[in-house]
Amino acid sequence: MPFLALAIAAIVAAAVHYSIVFPRQPFKGPLPELSAAQTDLAARLQTHVTAIASTPHNIDHYAELEAAAAYIETTLKGFGYTPTAHVFEVDGHDVRNIEIVFEPTTATPNPPCIVIGAHYDSADDVPGANDNGSAVACALELAHVLATFKPADYRLRLAFWVNEEAPYGKSPDMGSWQHAKTLKDAGENIAGMIALETLGYFSNEPGSQQFPKPFNLVYSNVGNFVAFVGLPGSRAFLRKALASFRSNTPFPSIGGVAPGFLEGIDLSDHWAFHQFGFPAIMITDTAPFRNPYYHELNDLPENVDYQSLARITTGIEKMTRELAV
Repeated sequence: MPFLALAIAAIVAAAVHYSIVFPRQPFKGPLPELSAAQTDLAARLQTHVTAIASTPHNIDHYAELEAAAAYIETTLKGFGYTPTAHVFEVDGHDVRNIEIVFEPTTATPNPPCIVIGAHYDSADDVPGANDNGSAVACALELAHVLATFKPADYRLRLAFWVNEEAPYGKSPDMGSWQHAKTLKDAGENIAGMIALETLGYFSNEPGSQQFPKPFNLVYSNVGNFVAFVGLPGSRAFLRKALASFRSNTPFPSIGGVAPGFLEGIDLSDHWAFHQFGFPAIMITDTAPFRNPYYHELNDLPENVDYQSLARITTGIEKMTRELAV
């Protein structure tokens, strides 16, 4: 029996070591005041969320889905890009992913590639301001500040995907699945993929955060952090991304890797890239484990925390510059 107990304890310790990034949440204390640039950024983020996610937008609300896509394309063009639309048909409708690509300055055959993106459709009859207008706004402002960015050795793909929500999620009709398949078929050298997912709801109240078991035994019940969540095979990439974010961003953050059968772990576009063997993670406010407006009619622009979203966007920008050097 003592041997069995030791063996079980060793297995548990190994699983914890593999899954959880320590320290669990290193940043503590009051957040610094927003800089003037971040205050302006928060206002721009609110403009994007309001434009994209004031009404439901998905295939059942096709005109609104097209309007969201057009807004993304027009905004990117205003930043000086020529976005590429990848069109495919679902249920008799033409839908599209939207992408901009930063090529490396070093002439390397099939360079390593970082993919960062967000889905721009909403669920059912929900406006989807936080899910996923907040992340789309973050991705748009990432494009804005990276307009003159020239990676040396990496290719950077910044994408806006359609059809993450039901009934298309976890199917070939998912925009990120279509994108991942295209990259796999082309032999793209994907070093890592990051899905930006629901980034705009935070609380300092005890009990505001829930977790799927067993993570409820490990992490705080205060929902004031952003989470880096990885599927198996993404551990090294997640740790690299989270270390960069933490070194540049005074904002609470946690990180962990877990199999998809645990509740909520694979509920975003990183699932699609994982299906093709790519290291894939999600950055999120944890959505249904915190936000009372998740998939509800009052997921509206006025319920997004734009100051926190601005802080996170700044951190993701700096992280991106370090990952895609």
